[in-house]
Amino acid sequence: MDISIWCVFIAFMLIYAPRMAAIRGAIEQEGRYDLAEPRPQQARLTGRGGRAQAAHQNSVEAFAPFAAAIWVAYHGGSADTVRDTLAVMFVAARGLYIFSYVANLNPWRTVFWTAGVFAVIGLFVSPLF
Repeated sequence: MDISIWCVFIAFMLIYAPRMAAIRGAIEQEGRYDLAEPRPQQARLTGRGGRAQAAHQNSVEAFAPFAAAIWVAYHGGSADTVRDTLAVMFVAARGLYIFSYVANLNPWRTVFWTAGVFAVIGLFVSPLF
């Protein structure tokens, strides 16, 4: 497997990176984690736990376009080095995005989010060059 395919796996795993902080936030805020109805509880989270939950949700949203862009780049004949570089850029940007979101480091979270979006756009158009 090449680097870009491994990056799809890493991006998938990054979806769950902020979950522990969200669960910890729920326990700290409400004294327990509600296994029966976790979504309403997660919607009530504030502070660090709320930011972690939002980072998790945003990571879910970002995964599908990235995976599709890798598929387009791979099957469209994009150069391996271009595809791999953009894939690593996306994974790095998403990791830094999650960290900066949970740590409340604005405007860095927006900078890293934007870098990830540009990496996805680059992957989609890379077969054209």
